[in-house]
Amino acid sequence: MPQLNPSPWFLIMLMTWLTFSLIIQPKLLHFIPSNLPSSTTLTPTTTKTSPWPWPWI
Repeated sequence: MPQLNPSPWFLIMLMTWLTFSLIIQPKLLHFIPSNLPSSTTLTPTTTKTSPWPWPWI
């Protein structure tokens, strides 16, 4: 069966990983997001919860 022969597929896998590691990954690591979180979203807010009024109790 030809799909079990690692000769052509190993080279394709190796070239793909090299492309990702050397070209794509550094570009992604230098990406700076344009929507930085604001300080108001970083502080946790506490909400007061009340128990549910069960009508049959």
